Amino acid sequence: MPLMYAADTKPAKPQTETTKQSNKRTVVLHCDLHCQGCCDKIMKNIAWEKGVKDLVCDLRKKTVTVTYDTRKTDLETLLKAFEKIGKPATLL
Repeated sequence: MPLMYAADTKPAKPQTETTKQSNKRTVVLHCDLHCQGCCDKIMKNIAWEKGVKDLVCDLRKKTVTVTYDTRKTDLETLLKAFEKIGKPATLL
């Protein structure tokens, strides 16, 4: 019977998922947003930056929340991308 118990146990995989989560970082940036067109411009351009996983633009608060993979990009690179499209951003 001990073999039956061993066959029923499944290998734990949470460590892999935890590792994936630890490579993600979320930052909130302040950006001068005037209209929906500003948000659209950010969404169309920054979403294509290497490593960006999620992007939320809040026109009312004038903030952009970016979740990215730290293995593929960093905050400095993202801030340069914002400057490149004419929407300089600062970390809150």
